[in-house]
Amino acid sequence: MGPFAAPLAAALPGATMLYALLFARVGGILMLLPAFSEDAVPGRVRLLVAMAITAGLYPLLRPQVSDVLDATGANDIGFARLVLTEMLLGIALGLIVRIFFHAIVVAGGIISLQVGLTSALVFDPSAGGQVPVLGKFISITALLLCMATGVHHIWIGALVHSYATFPVGGYVAAGDFSALALQSASGAMALGLSLAAPLLVYGIVFNAALGLAARLAPALQIFFIAQPLNLVLGLAVTAAALAASLDGFVDRMASWSIFVLG
Repeated sequence: MGPFAAPLAAALPGATMLYALLFARVGGILMLLPAFSEDAVPGRVRLLVAMAITAGLYPLLRPQVSDVLDATGANDIGFARLVLTEMLLGIALGLIVRIFFHAIVVAGGIISLQVGLTSALVFDPSAGGQVPVLGKFISITALLLCMATGVHHIWIGALVHSYATFPVGGYVAAGDFSALALQSASGAMALGLSLAAPLLVYGIVFNAALGLAARLAPALQIFFIAQPLNLVLGLAVTAAALAASLDGFVDRMASWSIFVLG
């Protein structure tokens, strides 16, 4: 054994335990974060990405975790408790961010309803069922815009800061996480409604005009006129308002991610 092999062999168990402890939280968060957790990405690729990000953050997070790991020592039960706690914490944080991301799914569903494309469905693995094709397009566009504007960098940076907010080995009250999840769900619903507000106003105006036309000309076949007209006008309003809505969604997504993870 060479002069450098002995120190490396002695440090390897501790480094492996430290890496496993970091991977528990990082992998738990990435398992549910948008883009990193999409079913379209193979599971092995997602695993390799989580392992690579953990390896990249290892030198940065080592000082914050090594003291807790040294206090645990060779206690296998204590180390298993730490890994389980970190994994559950990572899953909880990732789930809260994931819930808020569903605001764009809510907005896409409302927009599809107002335009009249609710019957055009496509399977969405992340939603666990079929969703309107227009809503799927809007959610994919929002995800690509988040990646293009660097929101995924904010997610990774906030993940690092989460070790200061939630230190390793500490306990977080379940009631606080429940309140945060409820706040995330209500915020996602409110944001989804606000993003689809132009289409809601359009739907009210269009249906009011449709009802007035039906009263003024009862013999007119309103349905055959209204359906294609609603589709054309709805898509036009969507195209006009989508850029501003997606820009607002990206800003809110970034600020919420910092609030939750950081």
